[in-house]
Amino acid sequence: MRLILGLVLSVWAGVAMAAPRDAVFASIDGGEIRLSEFAGQPILVVNTASQCGFTYQYDGLQAVYDRYRARGLVVLAVPSDDFNQELDSAAEVKEFCEINFNLTLPMSDMTHVRGGQAHEFYKAVRDQTGFEPRWNFNKVLIGPQGDVVGTWGSTARPDRGVIRKEIERLLD
Repeated sequence: MRLILGLVLSVWAGVAMAAPRDAVFASIDGGEIRLSEFAGQPILVVNTASQCGFTYQYDGLQAVYDRYRARGLVVLAVPSDDFNQELDSAAEVKEFCEINFNLTLPMSDMTHVRGGQAHEFYKAVRDQTGFEPRWNFNKVLIGPQGDVVGTWGSTARPDRGVIRKEIERLLD
């Protein structure tokens, strides 16, 4: 009986405390983006929206990706309409980002980032850190070991200041 109870508790604990690194996103290009495939690499995950005052940050995300990709950084854009500022379809988002920002970084399909419908990644981050996106272009930096290294709001620029310094520290 103790063995069964122990197994049930360990399975329950594993579900409740899923690691952000274990998350799987649907890719905007089809297929899946498995964060576990980037084990040992830092990952910057950013919830995005195409019709937001912070949409200009796509340029900074691409610049960070271009600058640090060869050293192992992954930048994942996660389009979301949770704040009612995203285009109507993933196809429109993809086209918008390619035409206006020449994005080549990985991008998920449209995804919920907050509340009860939040994606497993965002639920895990919230459970572990208390952080939940309050608006578009919130950033979550996952370290090479899979831990949440930092979280930042919309006004933090991905290509400047503390985020860039933290990325460089992880890559050294």
